[in-house]
Amino acid sequence: MNTYMINITLSSLIDENFVSLIPKQRAHINKLMNKDIVLQYSLAIDRSRLWVILKAKSENNAMDIISEFPLIHYMQPEITELAFHNSLANELPRLIMN
Repeated sequence: MNTYMINITLSSLIDENFVSLIPKQRAHINKLMNKDIVLQYSLAIDRSRLWVILKAKSENNAMDIISEFPLIHYMQPEITELAFHNSLANELPRLIMN
């Protein structure tokens, strides 16, 4: 499996349909995180951009995963394959000796 960063520009046009799809989007992301496909998911404070780190077999497979997002019609994704992705979440928990 390869790791990809998806840099997503969100539409500035936020309508009722967009807002109604947010719970479905969150549920879909949570499902992908539980399957260890989406590793990280971040939203800019101004809600103009999303960043997704995910695992996929290929760039086409990564796009297939993104295309299933409920909010895909409001997204403009840019996919970049990563050489590596380090995260504290990937580290073993630190032992605390009390």
